[in-house]
Amino acid sequence: MYLSEARTGDTRPRDERTSGRRPLRVVTGNVLAIGMVSLLTDVSSEMVTAILPLYLVFGLGMSTVQFGVLDGVYTGATAVLRLAGGHVADRFRRRKAVAGAGYALSAVTKLGFLLAGRSAPLLGLVIGVDRAGKGLRTAPRDAIISLSAPYEAQGRAFGVHRALDTAGALAGPLVAFGVLELALGSYDAVFVTSFCVAVLGVLVLVLFVREPDGVARGRARVSLAQATALLGPGPFRRVLLAVVPLSLTTISDAFLYLLVLERLDVAARWLPLLPVVVSASYLLAAVPAGRLADRLGRPKVVLGGYGALLACYLLVLAADHPVVCVAVLLLRGLGYAATDGVVSALVGPLLPERRRATGLAVVQTGQALAAMAASWIFGVLWSWLGPRAAVGVMAAGLAITLVAAFLVLPRNGGTGEE
Repeated sequence: MYLSEARTGDTRPRDERTSGRRPLRVVTGNVLAIGMVSLLTDVSSEMVTAILPLYLVFGLGMSTVQFGVLDGVYTGATAVLRLAGGHVADRFRRRKAVAGAGYALSAVTKLGFLLAGRSAPLLGLVIGVDRAGKGLRTAPRDAIISLSAPYEAQGRAFGVHRALDTAGALAGPLVAFGVLELALGSYDAVFVTSFCVAVLGVLVLVLFVREPDGVARGRARVSLAQATALLGPGPFRRVLLAVVPLSLTTISDAFLYLLVLERLDVAARWLPLLPVVVSASYLLAAVPAGRLADRLGRPKVVLGGYGALLACYLLVLAADHPVVCVAVLLLRGLGYAATDGVVSALVGPLLPERRRATGLAVVQTGQALAAMAASWIFGVLWSWLGPRAAVGVMAAGLAITLVAAFLVLPRNGGTGEE
């Protein structure tokens, strides 16, 4: 691609932008910089996530009911705030500033754990503020990535970002374990180290990530009416109608890990290792999946990712051997690689530059709310029907929504240029 195209966020098809010249396909420094920000932030976040159950239940002696409430806050606090972050970033034309505020907010909360002490309400507030930071930054961050890459390299750009992000998720628990060992079990040392890593991520954002030039120079602001107009008939709405039902029929990772343990009768002490396998699979497949999406078409790769998820569920039903267990986890990571960043790569070019963060936030919020509902539904199904039948119901639902998504998703990528 041409670097000037990356700076202006031009996402039109190549034949509309060039005169038969083949662009040099590279990932811009902006994409790499935002990827490093996500890597450092995920190291910081996963350090806390890895020790939070130990800290709250064993360190502070909280009951499982109290922990359940806090865990729910941690899981669900980002959904609606994604809309706010996306709309504010578009309205004031400051994607980097809004994303930076979200990263900084999450960084400060790491010290909040020290100040909250043993107070459950204060800990809940700290966790909620941390997740608010994540909600604010996600859509503006993805908008910066989308506007920093040309149309034909959107999948690769998001693949590189998600690979760096996942590398941070892999490293975080290992760093937390090392800090606990060196600090003789001091949780405070983990929180302080997490804060320092998060601050480093914010500094990388401030120093090396830039607002795409074409966006920064714009003066027109996005009104609420213009943002709502995104839901009108068109390719964007078709993507939204396809991916939200798919999220509604997705079993959460936590339940998947419990299913693997239940099916194989594995000791609970092995539970922390299961996400490592998923993250490793995601890390290895993220960039190839993005490149494949650019080459074959992003809708095809998204459907293939959910197809891998369906295969994962079917293997869970047959899981009776450790090799099958590993295959289940690898398929889950492959599903992430083919859907997470690729959905953003699919959606971005369908949106006008001025409303890109808002549109991405709409999709991400719909997916988050659907995923939350899916967890509740699966929990009820497990309680009523048992784990095997519950997986069967979700697998059937996913198969139906896959067919519907195949019919609804736009066949050809479009652009949202105005």
